[in-house]
Amino acid sequence: MINHSAKLPIGVFDSGVGGISVLAEIIKALPSEEFIYFADTLNSPYGVKPENAIRSLAIKAADFLSNLGIKSLVVACNTATSAAISELREMYNFPVIGMEPAIKPAVGLGLKGKILVMATPLTLKSKKFKELVYNYKHLSEIVPLPCAGLVEIIERCNTNGREIEEYLFNLFCPINKEKISTIVLGCTHYVLVKQEIIKAVGKSINVIDGNYGTARHLKSVLQNERLLNNVIDGSDTLMPIKANVRFYVSENEKEVIMTCKRLLQNEGINCEEKNLNYVNTQ
Repeated sequence: MINHSAKLPIGVFDSGVGGISVLAEIIKALPSEEFIYFADTLNSPYGVKPENAIRSLAIKAADFLSNLGIKSLVVACNTATSAAISELREMYNFPVIGMEPAIKPAVGLGLKGKILVMATPLTLKSKKFKELVYNYKHLSEIVPLPCAGLVEIIERCNTNGREIEEYLFNLFCPINKEKISTIVLGCTHYVLVKQEIIKAVGKSINVIDGNYGTARHLKSVLQNERLLNNVIDGSDTLMPIKANVRFYVSENEKEVIMTCKRLLQNEGINCEEKNLNYVNTQ
């Protein structure tokens, strides 16, 4: 029997452009799907707000996407996941996928040395993160590294250049890099400056994120729920990919959408102009 919900788009949201790093991996895994991306730039960054405020914003963003008609929701923000994922899963009858720092894959590498987790202060203080660390602390020494202000720099579209270099230099300067085996990027924004981070710490340190795992998990969940729009197998897709994405932005929509397009193009993904939706949700 045909599941007509399989033709609905997948909703993805973040406080800004950071979730584009997740969307890119999802598009590569599921190139035949349609997507709606919501950047809540009016309220960005989430990481400096109280947890109850972030929860409220996440629910509002999820409701917005749900009302447009989606078959699944991806919370492409570690901070919003920590604050609201349980409530969101209770609210909707479609799959809700969240993010978490890739500590399990980092531990799985079995390398000698500390695992450094870069994330927003709120993510590192969350119960969800503390439980994650507790589950693996007997296997590796896991060290949280709060990165206050980094999201704001990236949101200003400075994904390279002197401001990022200076921030990363000051962040890593006090750290003995010889004792670090792996750095986990615990914020989707940080993936956008992954190469700059590698440059700052050196190629001998592994730098990993959870975006690929999230994309594969989403694909598995949709497959199990018979919600895949199964036209193309992403493993055989040639680059560049032409993606069907609608963008909604709560502030500075044209500028932000241009940035989103550019970031996707950097990953070999093109969005045609006819697929863009310049809508302000204020």
